[in-house]
Amino acid sequence: MITLAEVLRRSTGYLEQHGSPTPRLDAELLLAHGLGLSRIELYTQYERPLDDDQLAACRELVRRRGLREPVAYVIGSWGFRGLDLAVDARVLVPRPETELLVDRCLELLEAVERPRVVDVGTGAGAIALSLKSERPDAEVVACDISQDALDVAAANAARLGLDVELHLSDLLAQVPGDGFRLVVSNPPYVSEREMANLEPELSEHEPRLATVAGRDGLEVYRRLLPEAAGRLVDGGSLALECGSGQAPALVAELAAAGYGQAGVDPDLAGIERVVWAPWR
Repeated sequence: MITLAEVLRRSTGYLEQHGSPTPRLDAELLLAHGLGLSRIELYTQYERPLDDDQLAACRELVRRRGLREPVAYVIGSWGFRGLDLAVDARVLVPRPETELLVDRCLELLEAVERPRVVDVGTGAGAIALSLKSERPDAEVVACDISQDALDVAAANAARLGLDVELHLSDLLAQVPGDGFRLVVSNPPYVSEREMANLEPELSEHEPRLATVAGRDGLEVYRRLLPEAAGRLVDGGSLALECGSGQAPALVAELAAAGYGQAGVDPDLAGIERVVWAPWR
């Protein structure tokens, strides 16, 4: 019978041939999931023989990844700030850089008791659920234009036991109330031209509704800035994730919309990724 070590070797080679940028890591994650093991156990059980059913399960997972389906979709979950979030093709896969946006939100809320927060375009709920987990006193509202995405976020909230108010809404239009201390969003920000050049994981598998924002990628921001201003308390803040090279234009849009001095945070690659500004 074929051993786990050999399956791992062959899976890595297959994924490398099919364009995965991280073939060994992908193979480890997929085989660990398929066999119900931790990644460490893959190596402590290196010489373990696999039966036909186990081989078939692993082959199917690797086949899907070979088609450049995101690993998170293949295994059905992804980690974000210590939370295990269920994800599938209805939502974007949470990115590490979005954790920096949550960091900035927590800093903006640090001295505020029982803040009211709204996450616009919540997807799987990564931002909203992280904020509720790390600031239990906060009243967290989340919205999305996609009912499919809201269904994923609601299931994650229920499984994690986190109380987040969810609304089906085009930006803030159908979100009730105002008086928010923070409006946060990781909106679609990929331009139509950029989309054609992106990796297949994003261009072919992740939802287009959550990625593309017009000719220059700034379309959603231009709509959101005035809507957020109408819902923020004086001294409240708007915090946004943006794409590579977009921060200067976004800072200018914030100034033109009447926001105060904007700040910018780079991600670990040095890309200006998070932009925030106070409302008056």
